[in-house]
Amino acid sequence: MKKAVLLSALLFGASLYPTFSQSVGTQKMELVRKIDVSGHAEKEVVPDEIYFNVSLREYFKDDKNQKDKVGISTLEKQLMNAVAEAGLPKEALSISGVGGYQNYVDKKKKPSTFLEAKQYELKVTSPEKLDAILAKVDSRGVQYANVNRVDYSKREELKKQVKIDALKAAKEKAAYLVAAVDQKLGQILEIRELDENIQYPQPMYKMANVRAMAVAESADAIPDSEVQYQKIKIEYRMQASFEIK
Repeated sequence: MKKAVLLSALLFGASLYPTFSQSVGTQKMELVRKIDVSGHAEKEVVPDEIYFNVSLREYFKDDKNQKDKVGISTLEKQLMNAVAEAGLPKEALSISGVGGYQNYVDKKKKPSTFLEAKQYELKVTSPEKLDAILAKVDSRGVQYANVNRVDYSKREELKKQVKIDALKAAKEKAAYLVAAVDQKLGQILEIRELDENIQYPQPMYKMANVRAMAVAESADAIPDSEVQYQKIKIEYRMQASFEIK
C-alpha cells in the first residue's frame, strides 16, 4: 500500500515539472531603451483676493465722563452696510473673534466700564475697497485693519497649467537630447510629480497698518494706503520617462 502511494506521488510530481519548466522557458527579458528627464515651469500672478483683519471696539463720545457710548452693534451695522454698498456679498465679511477691554478714567481709579470689541475677516479685491468701506464706519470705532493673507481666485487652474508646462518642458528636453545622438523619441512610459512650490508673500506696506488706531474725527483725514504687491509664485517640477526608438 505504501509503495502504491509513493508511486502515485512521484507520477503526480513528474506531470507538473515539465509544465513549470515550459512556462519559465517562455519568459523573455525585454530590454527597453529609455530616457529619464525632468521639466520645470513657473508662473507669477498678482493676488486678487486680499483678506484683512478688521477690529471694531466700543467707545464713549465723552470719554472723560464715560457718556454717550457707541455700541458694538452700531459699529457692526455700519460695517455690514458699507460692505453691502461696496457690492460685496455677505460671505465677504465674517466674525473671527470677540473680546473687550476695561475702560479706565485714570490710572488711580478702578475701571468702571467694560467695552466690547469684535474682530472680522474681510475679503476684498483691492485695498481701495477697504478704504471705501472703512470710510463709512465711525473712525473712532475702528481699532485697526491689517492684512491677514492674500490669494489668487484661479489658483487651481493656474497650478494645472504650470504642471502641463513642466511636462512639456520635460518632453522638449528629452527630444533634443535623443536627437543629439541621432535617435528618435518614442512613447511616454512614466510621469511623476517631483516638487510643488507655492509662495504666498504678504503685501509690503509703506504704512504698517491701514487706519491703525484711528484717532481722526473724520475718516477722510486718513490718507489712502499705498501698497507694493509681491506676486504669488507657483512652480512645479515633473519627471518623465520616454522610450527611445
